Amino acid sequence: MIPSMFLDKWLGDDKDYGLNLFKPNSDVCMKWLPVVYVSFGSLATVGEEQMAELAWGLKRSNRCFLWIIRESEKSKLPRDFVKETSDIGLIIKWCPQLQVLAHKSVGCFITHCGWNSTLEALSLGVPMVAMPQWIDQPTNAKYITDVWHVGVRVNVNEKGIVTKEEVERCIREVLESERSNAIRGSSDKLKRIAKMAVDVGGSSNKNIEEFVTEVACKSQRYHRVRPLLP
Repeated sequence: MIPSMFLDKWLGDDKDYGLNLFKPNSDVCMKWLPVVYVSFGSLATVGEEQMAELAWGLKRSNRCFLWIIRESEKSKLPRDFVKETSDIGLIIKWCPQLQVLAHKSVGCFITHCGWNSTLEALSLGVPMVAMPQWIDQPTNAKYITDVWHVGVRVNVNEKGIVTKEEVERCIREVLESERSNAIRGSSDKLKRIAKMAVDVGGSSNKNIEEFVTEVACKSQRYHRVRPLLP
């Protein structure tokens, strides 16, 4: 699923998915080059209280950040937050996520753990702060933290809210703690495995070739039995 130029580099013009639900602001976000990248995808939403806690947690971490917030969600931001964090933060509607994750300056991805975002971060070796919302996302978060060991998962309080203190703690754990080296090592390992899988002779490469061969053989057998009418 990941475009070729971000993994095996077989196809020089395969740099994106060819479709964006929203228009990305590529120039602005690539010039910012943040340390912490925050995005909850094209569908996930958070409540106003949770938005505020996440916002102030980012400020408390004192790390430069790029936060993707859809237009429909911007009204939930705390008053004066953008002004108070203008020296360390950039908030935009949409961005070319693959290009951002592929940049070496990105050390942490705060994500809702949608499968596309999870797969992209794994393939590009970016450690994650898992903040799942619904459907398959809690399962993906479980794999991120307890199976692949490429990130940490936020804890919620008795109201189901991730506090600003918890947001700050998770960012620091991924970027600064003794555990951060192990997380980075696991992320780099998964990145290498992803590249090997799509390269010549890799598992994904073999599987897609076998699939195409099987479909072609079935098609040939079908036309031999039932030739196409003129």
